[in-house]
Amino acid sequence: MTPEQFKETLAGLTAQLQGRPLDAELDRWLNTEFGPQSPLYQTLKTACQTGVAEGWLCEREGGGLRYGRIFKPTPELHGYSVDVVDMKNVAGPHHTHPNGEIDLIMPIEGDARFDGQSAGWLVCPPGSAHCPTVSDGRALVLYLLPEGRIEFTRV
Repeated sequence: MTPEQFKETLAGLTAQLQGRPLDAELDRWLNTEFGPQSPLYQTLKTACQTGVAEGWLCEREGGGLRYGRIFKPTPELHGYSVDVVDMKNVAGPHHTHPNGEIDLIMPIEGDARFDGQSAGWLVCPPGSAHCPTVSDGRALVLYLLPEGRIEFTRV
């Protein structure tokens, strides 16, 4: 998969997210429709692994994390930005999600969990905050941020 194909795949997903509130119902829907056994989940996980291996994802490194924003919010992506982070038994910097955040959790090694969640989707509502944490192994986490909004904070 190329970065452009990755973007096209994500655009198909973000089209289905357009206008939906980032809430528990969206979390349930994503995990039902596009959970770990679904073709879309498998496609995105393979694409992320390929992107990391080829260097077009997670091109930055710091604080025990590899990370990077591959796409800024665009109309093509229905206003979502796309970031991917490679984490292994580490907590990232505390931040808030002014417009919410949609996370795709993809364990790579061990029984990796992201903020206590196993493989699948995690929807964080607008105004939520956390120190993103991967425990029990290594995971790739894809972040969809409405309007690309994220605010790093001190705790």
